[in-house]
Amino acid sequence: KMSVAASHLLIKHQGSRRPASHRDPNGDQIKNRTINEAMETLKELRQQVVDAGHESGFEKFQELATKYSDCSSSRNGGDLGQFSRGEMQKPFEDATFALKVGDLSGIVETDSG
Repeated sequence: KMSVAASHLLIKHQGSRRPASHRDPNGDQIKNRTINEAMETLKELRQQVVDAGHESGFEKFQELATKYSDCSSSRNGGDLGQFSRGEMQKPFEDATFALKVGDLSGIVETDSG
């Protein structure tokens, strides 16, 4: 069974299926964040990774995921480890399996954020 390894940076918003995180346990900030605000934040963070260039982009991504991600994977710089099809939400799975090694995807919207 084919598997991939990926890292991500999750920004939750008021429409997320669980509007709370390790960073915001009661969801006070998340419940007030619109999807558009979450998207704007992600666009800005993604641009920082792109601007860092191919050589330093992954390190920049890890730094930003550690600082901003609402996923507990932020403790590992956003690293989700290895996974196979059927283990992640479909939009995220489709995006990750379509990437080449080392590529950065666009923003992917899931039920989580």
